[in-house]
Amino acid sequence: MAPSADRLGYWGRPTSTLDWCEENYVVSFYIAEFWNTVSNLIMILPPIYGAIQTYKDGLEFRYVYSFLGLAAVGIGSWCFHMTLQYEMQLLDELPMIYSTCVFVYCLYECFKQKNTLGLFPITLLFIFSVSVSVVYLQWKEPVFHQVMYGALVACLVMRSIFIVTWVYPWLKPMCYISLSVFLLGFLLWNIDNLACDSLRSTRQRLPPVVGAVTQFHAWWHILTGLGSYLHILFSLQIRSTFLKHRPKVKFLCGVWPMLHIEAQKTS
Repeated sequence: MAPSADRLGYWGRPTSTLDWCEENYVVSFYIAEFWNTVSNLIMILPPIYGAIQTYKDGLEFRYVYSFLGLAAVGIGSWCFHMTLQYEMQLLDELPMIYSTCVFVYCLYECFKQKNTLGLFPITLLFIFSVSVSVVYLQWKEPVFHQVMYGALVACLVMRSIFIVTWVYPWLKPMCYISLSVFLLGFLLWNIDNLACDSLRSTRQRLPPVVGAVTQFHAWWHILTGLGSYLHILFSLQIRSTFLKHRPKVKFLCGVWPMLHIEAQKTS
């Protein structure tokens, strides 16, 4: 975590329980952690586009909610890192729990008939979300939130590996790419936490643009945003394959992956 001797800016003294390694108000007087803020764009713009495309393809709203949930995390994280205020921290961290619950529901209910609702998993995930929220609002311990989020991610990993091992093995590339990208982001998140003093010292000796590359928490946003986005595409591939649609991965502008769904033609 960051040392406390950071300058003050537009939003005043930080009230959040976390202050990351990026030096505060260095790039802009109006943005506390500039690179940690703008790096959230990858979690905002592509998922909004994905939600629109999923709606156009006529798939179930759970996948629209998945994309919008990821976008909500990006918006909350933007507000948090821009202000370092406690209320904005909650706007970042609690949607991480809620959106991941949607991911879990989609992945564990992917082999049900179309437009059916699993009341038991919905109830279970709702109780989990409310319980985590209530406890975290009373016990402002970031490690608690991190452990609860990690538990949800572990559920996704186990379910994903089961599916590509026993059901749809041809989806292994998408599964393992999304997982690898996410885990690389998690590795950089830990390095940013554990080696903050060294990273700050290194940045002082580098040109500003080059030093920005060492903002590993920003890379955590980029990589986990991409990993989460790819996971939604992976989940969509599973669901659309089960429903006998024809999922095709296409690349927007030749770069960004999108999943286009075509209904199976009947004779």
